[in-house]
Amino acid sequence: MPKLTVVVSQGQSADPAKRALEEAIVAALLFERDVEAVVIPHLYDLKPDGTGILCLQGIRGDVVVLSWLYPRAAHWILDRNGIKGRFGQTLIEPPPDDDDEDEEKEEKPDVGIGARDVPGRAITCLDLRWHKAADPYVQEITRLASEASVQTVSIGLAAPSVNGHTSQQQPVIPHSGFVIPNSEPPTPHAALQDSPPSAAASNGAPPVQRIEEDSARRWYPVIDFTRCTNCMECLDFCLFGVYGVDRFETILVQQPDNCRKGCPACSRVCPENAIIFPQHKTPGIAGAPERSAALKIDLSKLFGAPDALQLAVQERDVELVAVGRGAVGATVGMPKRQAGKDHGPKDELDHLLDKLDEMHL
Repeated sequence: MPKLTVVVSQGQSADPAKRALEEAIVAALLFERDVEAVVIPHLYDLKPDGTGILCLQGIRGDVVVLSWLYPRAAHWILDRNGIKGRFGQTLIEPPPDDDDEDEEKEEKPDVGIGARDVPGRAITCLDLRWHKAADPYVQEITRLASEASVQTVSIGLAAPSVNGHTSQQQPVIPHSGFVIPNSEPPTPHAALQDSPPSAAASNGAPPVQRIEEDSARRWYPVIDFTRCTNCMECLDFCLFGVYGVDRFETILVQQPDNCRKGCPACSRVCPENAIIFPQHKTPGIAGAPERSAALKIDLSKLFGAPDALQLAVQERDVELVAVGRGAVGATVGMPKRQAGKDHGPKDELDHLLDKLDEMHL
């Protein structure tokens, strides 16, 4: 049995260069006896109850995930869907970003509540935007395969729930390298396809599994629980019913498809930058690892541009109006943030909240 499963998440578009890189990696893995390759549609777009997530939930042992996403985003997409593991360490480094050479980076220790029920296996996420050639990825996968371990599976193992924080005892049935929760041994499915016979057949390597699933582009937040402190500011701020809490009173993305496409407002108000929108154009919101330190002089304010909090309020109001509701400005979902502010000179928002308090609404 292969010791390492490599999941290749395809790009959302059929860009020839992206497809060529994906297929070059898959072709190289056909010669690796200790590696099993799985090709899925774009990780972020997979349906919670679709074939792709079901397949990923059944993978045993260490996993490498290659996607067109920041590794932090990919890891927490997997976690929220019950595909859990510790952060795998990689020797691949992203190329230097010339735009960030002069930008001060702020290193902060993880202060979050953490994910529950994390097994000992490693999930290593690699960004396909780091290199244009397949060789660096294949070499790293080969190294990781030599260090990988296979977890034993027995009837009665716990299967995590979709939110990634609770688990229930469910029977699992080994089948073709996967563990299918709560299921009878499955019959062949058109959505699970083996690659045609190739060099893999002669060297003992398993065929490539290709998961076919009709999936539309999605937009929803993903929570990084190494940063999330469970402050509930996102729950207070979002007015579209996206967030909720589990039985442990822990924040979760309860109704992801209620999120308004393109709106990252809740991410902007999160004090710990714990909310990720993997497809956002801003790296800090899309899951980049660094936290940009505040500039000594905020040049945007010199030119009248709104700060992150003001921008979040504006974005939320735009979406409220779009669904026929009234704009609320800064009057809703802000108390915790204001209560935690330093006792310094009051700004316009402080004065506005003071006036609202005086009205006893």
